Amino acid sequence: MQPSAVPELAHTHTRPIHWLATATAVAGVMALSSLFQPGAATAAQPSAPETKSAPANVTAPAPAAVEFPLECGPVKAVVEKKASGDLDGDGNPETVAVVHCDSPMGTPPDGVYVLTRGRDGGAPRVVATLLDPEDGTSVSDFAVRDGAVTATLLGYSSSDVPRCCPDVRSDAKWRWQNGAFVRSVPAGARSV
Repeated sequence: MQPSAVPELAHTHTRPIHWLATATAVAGVMALSSLFQPGAATAAQPSAPETKSAPANVTAPAPAAVEFPLECGPVKAVVEKKASGDLDGDGNPETVAVVHCDSPMGTPPDGVYVLTRGRDGGAPRVVATLLDPEDGTSVSDFAVRDGAVTATLLGYSSSDVPRCCPDVRSDAKWRWQNGAFVRSVPAGARSV
């Protein structure tokens, strides 16, 4: 047997004194860390300049009470997603609904509608169509925030692509400007 090229070191064998030293060091670090704590968080989310907060007694319109401009034949329209926020800066929340026909097969196209109610608290109604189901597009990753509506749109590059499997993806953003919703591409968005 050949002797080792590295001499045997005393600290390679653990002894009770090693465990005691380790436990003491860990306890010391924990005791010191309790003395040095960060201060209380004071950050606040800034509000969007064109968004006013709604009065406490104003509720967003409910999509269930609305008849959507969607032809579904023998099946009914289904609200797939919804989100609310003050989109036009008047202090009253609007509801944005993603709606499609309750089709038993394929991927039915979505419509995106903006709902509001009058200041008198009347019945909710559709005031804008952001995405028409006739476009043949479906919606994913949908949100309303900072006075804008954002969505990821899934579509088809040709009529040869099966309706189950969208192969085109794009991002869209709608914002109320000068009395109408204007569609744009969000910053940093990529299309496939």
